[in-house]
Amino acid sequence: MNWSWLVTLVCPLMMIFMMFGMRGGGHGHGMHSRRQPKVEELQQELNELKAQNEKMRADLNSIIS
Repeated sequence: MNWSWLVTLVCPLMMIFMMFGMRGGGHGHGMHSRRQPKVEELQQELNELKAQNEKMRADLNSIIS
């Protein structure tokens, strides 16, 4: 049985479903309306990540030693 016609039918149908899914998921429009993080918030997050990094480094050194 030749199923090649099914593949040619499924591809466009899947594309239609994907396009409707992207529309409902908030892709494209409205992405620019998000609040951009402030420099102070980014600096605080960076400092927290540095502290976590130092703690993990110390933990790793204590395991190795």
